[in-house]
Formats: sequence, structure tokens, C-alpha cells
Amino acid sequence: IDISLHIGSLIAVLIYFRDDLINFIKNKSLFLKIIVSAIPIMIVGYLLVKLNLIDRLRNFQVIGWMTIIFGVFLYIADKRQIEKNINQHFNYKTAILIGLIQVLALIPGVSRSGITISAARIFEFKREDSLKISFLLSIPTLFSVSFFNIFNLYQSNNLSFSFTNILAIIMSFVFSYLTIKYFISYVKKFDLKLFVYYRIILGTSILIIAYL
Repeated sequence: IDISLHIGSLIAVLIYFRDDLINFIKNKSLFLKIIVSAIPIMIVGYLLVKLNLIDRLRNFQVIGWMTIIFGVFLYIADKRQIEKNINQHFNYKTAILIGLIQVLALIPGVSRSGITISAARIFEFKREDSLKISFLLSIPTLFSVSFFNIFNLYQSNNLSFSFTNILAIIMSFVFSYLTIKYFISYVKKFDLKLFVYYRIILGTSILIIAYL
């Protein structure tokens, strides 16, 4: 199911940003920057899985605190006023720095899209371009996660595929595509305070449950 959800999200990103992906053929520099940005999270994620450390972080306390802390971080990052665009200002240095910050997404409660959007805003990219950077960075990450998990299933001789998997892919694709489409439309008109409030309320609710 986990793999199916990743595949659905990946298909949604590929279809929505198909024009940008086609342009990668013409703009190899942007393609390489996206790959370079994704390398840190791939390496660290692989090490965490192999060392069985990832599950140790999965508890309500960590998820609750991280949800709140990085909600506040998003609020601070979104206050940046100077606006850069991806075509002119997304260089290798910025790609590497955002890629390093993206590693924090491996901590439960730290949204991958949230942390990369926050990082792009910190580096003074306008909201729409910050979202675009975030979603483009998700492509190699989702590819690697899906490939890694499918390879592990292959090694365990457990490649069974059911109607539930198909449904998971379809639902993940639909909601991911709609999220991308309307999220980008939203940030063209409004700031990100709504998502900050959401994270703080959600994080506080999780901590109340955790410490009861």
C-alpha cells in the first residue's frame, strides 16, 4: 500500500509537470540541479533504513513537536519579501542547500513539501516558484523510494498485486494531482498562514493525545 501511494503521487507530479519535464531535454542544467538536490535525502534515507533508525523516530511525541516547530518555520520563511524565480536564480549552490535541508523530511512530522517550500522561501523565491521547486524535487525522491521498496519486495518474493493496490494508486494520483493544481492556484493569491495554523493545531492535538 505504501509503495502504491508513492507511485500514485509520482504519476501525478509527472503528468502535472510534463511540460517542465519535456523542457529538461532542452534545459539539462535544471535537470542536473534537481538530481543534485535529491542526493542528500537518498543517501541519508538509505542509511537510516539500513541501520534500522527510522522506526525509532516514529512516535507521537516526535511527530507532534516536529509538526508545530516546522509550522512555525514555515511562517517565518513565508515572511520573506524579495522574490526570485526558478529560471534565473535556481543555481547549484541553492539546489544543494535546499537538498540538504530536505533531509529533515526524514524525521516524522516534518513534511517533505513543507520543508522544501520553507527552504525555497528562505532563499527568497516567490511562493509559486517555491512550490514548483518542491514538487520537482519530489520526482527523484519518489522514484528512488518506489524503486527501493519494489526491489525489497522482489527480494522477499512478495510481489503480489491486488485491487487494493490499484485503488491506492488511483486515489493517491487523484488527490495528489488536485492538491498540486489547487495549491499552486491558492498561493498565487494568498500567503501560507492557513497551513501554519493547520500544523500548529494538528501538532498540539497530537501532543495532547501523546502526553495524556
